Amino acid sequence: MSAAGSGPAPSARPVVAPSGAVVRLAPRVVAGAVGLMSLVLVWVTWRLLVDTYAGQRLDQMAFDGATYGQGRLWSFAEPVLDVVSVTFVVAGLGAAMVVALIRRRWGLAVQVAVLVGGANVTTQLLKHQVFHRDNLIGGFTYENALPSGHTTVAASVAVALLIAVPRGARPLVALLGAAYTVAMGVSTLVAQWHRPSDAIAAALVVLAWGCVVLAFTPRSGLDPAPEHRGVVGPASWATGCLLWLGAAVAGAVAWWGAEQVLVSTDAARPTVTAYFAGASAVVATALLTFGVMLVLRQATACPRVPVPGTVGPPSGVAPRA
Repeated sequence: MSAAGSGPAPSARPVVAPSGAVVRLAPRVVAGAVGLMSLVLVWVTWRLLVDTYAGQRLDQMAFDGATYGQGRLWSFAEPVLDVVSVTFVVAGLGAAMVVALIRRRWGLAVQVAVLVGGANVTTQLLKHQVFHRDNLIGGFTYENALPSGHTTVAASVAVALLIAVPRGARPLVALLGAAYTVAMGVSTLVAQWHRPSDAIAAALVVLAWGCVVLAFTPRSGLDPAPEHRGVVGPASWATGCLLWLGAAVAGAVAWWGAEQVLVSTDAARPTVTAYFAGASAVVATALLTFGVMLVLRQATACPRVPVPGTVGPPSGVAPRA
């Protein structure tokens, strides 16, 4: 009550609790559409870079170009690659689930488990059962390695944490997750474990699964009603735009490098340019993935607050973040 005893204090703004919140439909539909589009892009990546002569040549030249500076870069790539293991997956998924359970978001814990499990199983099925790699350019015959398992593990664990943490921490987690995924994807190129197409496809697989679980966000996965207007928030928009700007710059560099390689003759073999272009494409895909995931997570997790005086779910005390 106010000091005059005439009504409630203006500062006592009710916050909608997840149990009574209204789930927004539009962000979930967008997330589902982006997830389906990402799956299509995985196939497009394989079709263009593995199943055509020009794409396979470009991809292989990037692979060959990884010998440039490999000795110096390996000192940075080796510890990044050594982190990934079954233990790392269990620990990363466990951390995300613990965060969700501490926040009393039971459905959220299921979401992150489905994300990590689904993305990594999908990668193995696509690599060993669905996609194939015909030798179109001659030379040594390699088995299909698309998508990259290491990049999938890194990206899926990072996205799981992005989904699980409280709203205010997500922009920072998105930046860190993007940086870690970039480091893992590029490290697989440095080690010549994978070609650029493998890491690109892996990031897209994770984006697809991330969007799918966001499309089915339950009420228990919703945030308390934010203080700001809009479903995403200025900090998240700024972070997302920063990631997308970086993706656009890296994508332009990758496009330029690919053009230089494709118009050259086989005798020239500009492998270093192809390597640089391939690494830039991996950077662009990872930054794009985390920018999209950040914005969609904020949008799908934002509850619809009923206007006072209208019919809607009751408001309650804000739960723990």
